[in-house]
Amino acid sequence: MLQVSPFLGYERPPAIRISFSTCVLGTVFLPLVGLTTCVLISSIFHFEDSTGTHCQVPNYLPSISAAISLEPEGNIWRFCIGLHSAPRFLVTFTYFRFYKGHFSSKFPESSLVFLNVAFSISENFGLLLLTYVSSNEKYLVHKEGFVLFIISSIIYMIITCRLWNTIKKFSLNPEDSKSYLWKVRLLILNISFCAFAVYFYVKHNLYCEPGSYTFFALFEYLVVLTNMAFHLTAVWDFKNRELVLISPNEDKVF
Repeated sequence: MLQVSPFLGYERPPAIRISFSTCVLGTVFLPLVGLTTCVLISSIFHFEDSTGTHCQVPNYLPSISAAISLEPEGNIWRFCIGLHSAPRFLVTFTYFRFYKGHFSSKFPESSLVFLNVAFSISENFGLLLLTYVSSNEKYLVHKEGFVLFIISSIIYMIITCRLWNTIKKFSLNPEDSKSYLWKVRLLILNISFCAFAVYFYVKHNLYCEPGSYTFFALFEYLVVLTNMAFHLTAVWDFKNRELVLISPNEDKVF
């Protein structure tokens, strides 16, 4: 079975031991590689198809939706997100256990813990929806998945910062303060980039100005990158944790 635990003693060495930091890095690395690869392939080999819009004005960057709706870009993106989804749910569950241990009897944090895990799952579900239903297949479903991903991720980050604000007040670990500080910075950047992306998207659709959709695509990248960076702060939060894959015939000793 797969177990998340602090570094503990075992009678016999487990089958596989992986640091939780490695799991987090892999969870962020897969969508980062997938996004970078899709954007590069679209820009080099499918430039006209990926940058064309209904306005018929010059555009120099493909949006994420356009990049992952073509082939082979779509298959690459689906492969990376598919591999990333299971560890992502594992990280969500680990945070849930971590917060429950800190806030089991503290209000309102104890209630925020359940909201936090709910929006984390919703964010991941939105990502899967926009990934496996491309804009070329069912645009409205893809758009709803993207909106669900963005809204859920922002609310998740806000709740996370609220919880970590309480944690760092009572923690003697300097990395908890560093984690909280970077979470707040990345939340502010993420919301700012979202606002700019919406502004240029609306501007493009209303006025069809050259370059507006390019700026929308740029800020869309930055929204996703700051989201990835936010999740990467889990490396500090679970520095001394590991994943242990134990074979069925091995006894675990705590």
